[in-house]
Amino acid sequence: MVKHLGDEDGVLVVDETGFLKKGTKSAGVRRQYSGTAGRVENCQIGVFLAYATKQGRTFLDRELYLPREWAEDKERMAGAGIPKEAAFATKLVLARRMIERARQGGVPFRWVTGDAVYGSDSHLRGWLEEREIYYALAVTSQYRVFYEGARRRVSEIREMLSQEGWKRRSAGAGTKGERVCDWARIPLGEAREERQRWLLFRRGVSDPTEVAYYVASGPEKTSLEEIIRVAGTRWAIEESFESAKGEVGLDHYEVRSWEGWYRHITLAMFAHAYLTVVRARAASEAKADKQKKKRRAPRKRKNSSR
Repeated sequence: MVKHLGDEDGVLVVDETGFLKKGTKSAGVRRQYSGTAGRVENCQIGVFLAYATKQGRTFLDRELYLPREWAEDKERMAGAGIPKEAAFATKLVLARRMIERARQGGVPFRWVTGDAVYGSDSHLRGWLEEREIYYALAVTSQYRVFYEGARRRVSEIREMLSQEGWKRRSAGAGTKGERVCDWARIPLGEAREERQRWLLFRRGVSDPTEVAYYVASGPEKTSLEEIIRVAGTRWAIEESFESAKGEVGLDHYEVRSWEGWYRHITLAMFAHAYLTVVRARAASEAKADKQKKKRRAPRKRKNSSR
């Protein structure tokens, strides 16, 4: 992926997805909330790290979430082939592990993004800042930040914005065209060492009551358009989940063991990455051919008059 998709402006995207299961034997399975189902279901939860650049988007890493009740039941762990050294770790800890592996593995990237599960955790954001990693992470409407001398809910701060503060911008192309929304941002405190934090707002065009919130941190001179690009990249992992489940069978497995899950998921991720690279190369070659034909096309002579 680094060879074919690598880009210094790349974005790491963290998210989770559920794998519906029956019974109680599959590694890490329990009744828990699944965003895939939109409700509490008997399922496994996998936390994933995706990589998005101008060349393409696909998965980079994965971790199976092991609930505390599993980690404290050694007999149950042994039955599912879970290593003895495996221990309970929150989804936030799993996310940090994968981001750190990407850093250590030399993956070129500049930003990290994710939904409110990850953005609402100040420890994760502090961890990223300590490593000089920029981010644009979603937070809930009830999340509080210090603004104008008091800790306020981000939804309350949004009501304080003037209409002139909103800018209509695209967050990038989606399956149905450009994702155009109204955006606004305000700084949170003073810049430190040329790094600034912002509170970012996204408002629906057709439904102004549909508002999303983000906390971002990056170079002081970062443009609004750049932060919007990063925030909009979060949908890359949702698109990847959909295509991976439909094209390479990411969720089509009947294995129960820890090792079996990792083998299947890793193979599916590899297949998805392979298809992504093939598409990127085909698109690049088609673009090059088009430019070549354009250069070779004979120019029309202008009619001369005597």
